[in-house]
Amino acid sequence: MEQNLEFLIEMVARMNIENTQDVENLLRMYHASAALGTALELGLFWQLAEKPLETNEISRKYNIPYDRCKYWLALLRELSLLDCQGEKYAPSSLARMVILEAYSLETWSFLAQEIREGYPTIFNLPINITHPTSVWEAQNITPPNYITQMKNDATRAERFTRMLYELHQSFGSRIAEQLDLTGVNRLMDLGGGSGVVSFSLLERNPNLKAVVVDIENVCAVGKKIASTTQVSDRISYYSADFIQDDLPSGFDMVLECDVGIYTEELFRKVWSSLTKGGKFVIVTNTNEQGAWVTHKESKPSFFWYLSVFSESLTVPKFSLSSFNDVKTHLLNAGFHDILEQVQDDGIVIFQATK
Repeated sequence: MEQNLEFLIEMVARMNIENTQDVENLLRMYHASAALGTALELGLFWQLAEKPLETNEISRKYNIPYDRCKYWLALLRELSLLDCQGEKYAPSSLARMVILEAYSLETWSFLAQEIREGYPTIFNLPINITHPTSVWEAQNITPPNYITQMKNDATRAERFTRMLYELHQSFGSRIAEQLDLTGVNRLMDLGGGSGVVSFSLLERNPNLKAVVVDIENVCAVGKKIASTTQVSDRISYYSADFIQDDLPSGFDMVLECDVGIYTEELFRKVWSSLTKGGKFVIVTNTNEQGAWVTHKESKPSFFWYLSVFSESLTVPKFSLSSFNDVKTHLLNAGFHDILEQVQDDGIVIFQATK
């Protein structure tokens, strides 16, 4: 069993089916995913890091029937995420490295929750995949909507914004190293969430001031986070649904980083927000989930394909923008001198001038 599961983990990591057993194993993986997600949402690894517990103690603490709990823990152990020390379970060294030391409980819990909330798309998929609209509609379920959720639920907006703040810190630092902000004094961070990328830009550019544009509940969280940084006096927040609302103006640069909305209508708004000669910079990653832009020279990852397939279950006519689409929208919106930089790891930076 142990060798089989180790092989399964290796197979899933490379997502390369080589034989019939691989197919059978992959079909069963949703149980492993759900078991892991449950452990993350319930905070199991953090609880056991604080104090190793026996099966009966875990069963009582989480009110899980004993035998079910026993098999749940055994599965997590077989996935090399738990160790059993005598009768007590504790996080394995692998779990400590890739889970506990990677992100906080709050971030992992929300990530797992978001994935769980998408489970209805796979219910009875062989039947619902033929439905002409959303597979959610086929089940009389309303699909989750990011903007609506953030607008209507301040608690969720805070959890989501803090999660992305934690996830994107290293990404923000990397972008700050690559962007040339010579002559840029006022920056709009479009859909910037907490302002995590702006924080890095401000740290590297002492004359820069930034305005993060996002919906009201997200901006409220961003202000809290910004108050804990050393650049709080140079960053502000402008509440708006930038798809529907007007944008502020007078910026030397507008940055759209990891947002994934590439429409001529939005680009025209950005054009109006810039000063003459101002720059519009779009940053995305063609290998990541949520990066809805493709390039003929890039090879997306398995998880990118998984993500776009998932999107198509909600939006049957879901389509991706190509580099040419983005450039065409920029030109039609009035931009010129459009440059693109494609990096080996899939990160793409577009720059256009007003």
